[in-house]
Amino acid sequence: MTAVTGLPAPRTESALRVEQQGLPLATSTWDHRELQALQDVIASGQFTMGAHVHAFEQAFAETFGARHAVMVNSGSSANLLMVAAAVLDERIDLNPGDEVLVTAVSWATTYYPLAQYGLRPVLIDVDPHTLNLDVDAARARCTPRTKAVMAVNLLGNPNRFDELQQLADERGLVVLEDNCESMGATYADRSAGTFGLMGTFSTFFSHHISTMEGGVVLTDDEHLSHVLLSLRSHGWTRNLPEGSALRPAGSEGFHDLFQFVLPGYNVRPLEMSGAVGLHQLHKLPGLVAARRANADVFRDVMSSVPGVRIQHEVGESSWFGFSCVLVDDLAGRRDEVVAALGALGVQTRPVVAGNFARNPVMRHLNADTTGSLVNADEIHDNGFYIGNHHFFVGGALEQVARVLRSVR
Repeated sequence: MTAVTGLPAPRTESALRVEQQGLPLATSTWDHRELQALQDVIASGQFTMGAHVHAFEQAFAETFGARHAVMVNSGSSANLLMVAAAVLDERIDLNPGDEVLVTAVSWATTYYPLAQYGLRPVLIDVDPHTLNLDVDAARARCTPRTKAVMAVNLLGNPNRFDELQQLADERGLVVLEDNCESMGATYADRSAGTFGLMGTFSTFFSHHISTMEGGVVLTDDEHLSHVLLSLRSHGWTRNLPEGSALRPAGSEGFHDLFQFVLPGYNVRPLEMSGAVGLHQLHKLPGLVAARRANADVFRDVMSSVPGVRIQHEVGESSWFGFSCVLVDDLAGRRDEVVAALGALGVQTRPVVAGNFARNPVMRHLNADTTGSLVNADEIHDNGFYIGNHHFFVGGALEQVARVLRSVR
């Protein structure tokens, strides 16, 4: 498998200006190359899936060491297609009514596809240090109906996949991987997003690379890649390779134009997104290296700040952002802390959606939230994160540490 490496991005004039003015959540990684790619697509007249999307899929799979990549219009759609493919593929023992173990701290569209396909999400507490699924807690919640685990790599941080795979092997679980926040992360020299039967990525503006909106599903299973291709475009057969088992006999030529085999969607990506993505992938090693360099500064400056617990790195995180959980004398004072940071131009957000079991939408999901979620509650009540960037922001991070030390 391919690990993403490279040199930090240079400190540009705009980067220095951002650092002096505060710390936003996200900034653009585009330059003239992405803008020219958009113009080239406009001039071509081919606006939806075409040669650029296909080339991006091939390059994406090669970059992360997978056999197949399917691009869609968002990371949320990637999760939807991943779950749909796992349920609809008759080779996989995952059916409506089955339980899926999933971390209690994640984004909404980690959970929605599970419920939409009749699966029952079982929310599991997180490790308070890594912010990822507590594998021991997950093992304790397994029942005869437990058939899968949705592994979420939170804020750039990979799961301990050796432990997770041991659980999966013990219980015969399908592993699906939501890697939408963690492009470029590695564990044991293997890219996050490639440990499960399928893994998803997001290329939204605020993520490691941006294709405006966009997402990708990776898999090593050829038949699953065909299922994903069909689901992406209405469930029809038109875009399937010759010889695909999904193609009914005698479906060539005219008969193949509007023939449907799966209950699919229209979540196709734009050709513009594929063209931009090719340039973004080329930059990815430098973008991730710069984020890791910032993380070195963050860990150093936060080591002398009492009352704040930061995320413990597993493997090599790609550091989507920097989480802070307020403890000891700062516990219960998050509003005061984020107001002080905001006054200096430091933007903050909750740690993803906090404990998702406490979101009102849960009344619409057939989820099991009966287990202890004490660590997720602590993150929900006392956690926040600040942005990381593809350029050096060490000065801004030192300012963050000074503010946190001053709130006493």
